[in-house]
Amino acid sequence: MPGKAAANQKRLDLGIQKQVEIDGVGMGVLSDGTPFLTGRGLARLCGVVHSVVQDVSDEWELEVPTPRVSKIREILSSHNNAVSSPYIEIEQRSGDFHAYPDTVCLALLEYYSFDAGNNIKDEAKRNYRLLAGGALREFIYTQVGYDPENALPEKWKYFHDRVSLVYNSVPHGYFGVFKEIADMIVTLGQAGLHIDEKFVPDISVGQHWSKHWSSNGGEAVYGARIKYEHNYPDYFPQALSNPQDSWCYPEMALGEFRRWFRETYIAGGKFANYIESKAKEKRLPVSFAQLAIAAYTQ
Repeated sequence: MPGKAAANQKRLDLGIQKQVEIDGVGMGVLSDGTPFLTGRGLARLCGVVHSVVQDVSDEWELEVPTPRVSKIREILSSHNNAVSSPYIEIEQRSGDFHAYPDTVCLALLEYYSFDAGNNIKDEAKRNYRLLAGGALREFIYTQVGYDPENALPEKWKYFHDRVSLVYNSVPHGYFGVFKEIADMIVTLGQAGLHIDEKFVPDISVGQHWSKHWSSNGGEAVYGARIKYEHNYPDYFPQALSNPQDSWCYPEMALGEFRRWFRETYIAGGKFANYIESKAKEKRLPVSFAQLAIAAYTQ
């Protein structure tokens, strides 16, 4: 089950897949399927102020645990959970983000329902009755619209997110390079080589096609190309300069593009050169580069 042991260390390699706020409770799902609450969302659920959740997080790091943290750890252990940190640290461009997994949230909720002495909160009791067991997990999944049975594999997330942003962004009567080479990207993915922020083949294709267009008088033959807004997902470094001014081309030139792509970019060796350059830059393993060339040039 995703996320069951996800909080046992800080995870800078994870990202937020979906996130919403419902009645002041921030929640979401990480890219590995872990449901979480924000610190403020968890505090609201437990009927305490946000600083209390921050204090619990700070106390977790102490060499000698406080009675509060000891009890919360005991609650976690009783449910076969053990964590070295109460939150998962997610690195974002805007700064680090603390996501509190559902298992930790339920332990704090149980603590403030029954074990906090004079600090027991009626709001925590009400929410615990509603969300104990797997109910919190299901509640978060439902609120953010996440289906764990049909979750997108992480390896395809980059492609999926880029397609979602590019969909219908090209003006009618024109075509864009990214959409036209989608079959190549899917073929490479099926061979085990998935696009990410370091492997963006449409940039290479676009640059070479632009040179071909200019040197062969594309505008005189097919009409003028124009710019359109092309955006990268916010976790791509390229997103810093969103929206991108990208070229799109008259649909009349689509046949010529496909011929050029097949005969010049692929068969002419430009694709192999691009892949090999990424291997030399150590952005791709050499074995993957060879696999990619074999997968798409045959």
